[in-house]
Amino acid sequence: MDTFIPTRAAGSRARVALLLLGGLAGVMAAGAAGAATSDSDLPSVVVKYSDLTLATDSGVNQLYRRITAAAKQVCPDASMRDLGAQRQVEHCRNQAIAKAIQQIDNPRLAALYAVRSKNG
Repeated sequence: MDTFIPTRAAGSRARVALLLLGGLAGVMAAGAAGAATSDSDLPSVVVKYSDLTLATDSGVNQLYRRITAAAKQVCPDASMRDLGAQRQVEHCRNQAIAKAIQQIDNPRLAALYAVRSKNG
């Protein structure tokens, strides 16, 4: 099964870019809410998966681990003392993972994401 990922975001079938959402990027990077940025201005990480077989549970699980690790890079930890910032980081990571899953458009990966996001 081929997966279409826009060339602007990835460049090939076997890559996906995780992007922060504009408002959060402004808050985290500059400390100012409401900063307007385009997708190209936001931090991103390319997740390669050409070496994986997405028709297997093993391949899908490995890709999911790569996506979640990339989301942690794009949305770094906040201070343990700032609960609001911790919630923003968690929201950022969830949004980045959801966007990557949507871009890849693989039923097995989507099912794994549904189970994992439901269970926390």
